[in-house]
Amino acid sequence: MDADSRKAVDRRLARIEGQVRGIRKLVEQDAYCLDLLQQIAATTSALNQVSAAVASGHIKNCVLGHGTSDAHAATHHKSREDVLDELDEVMSRLMR
Repeated sequence: MDADSRKAVDRRLARIEGQVRGIRKLVEQDAYCLDLLQQIAATTSALNQVSAAVASGHIKNCVLGHGTSDAHAATHHKSREDVLDELDEVMSRLMR
């Protein structure tokens, strides 16, 4: 993942961290269940967006860039088939 993408993901995660703190506060304050569920759904959606951004970066850099200087160092020792199998496994987990 390039530096700009890392910064964008970090900013999103910081916002999500704030959302989770807000959810904890709602639980502590015995907030109305539907308000709590709405905030949980928003946080889940935000996490899904981060997952999509990271997956996109992985496809661009590690899968399509396999064997180039763009690929992450963790993929250098792997075959292209290993990288694709790994992507398949991760995408399967994300779609559950």
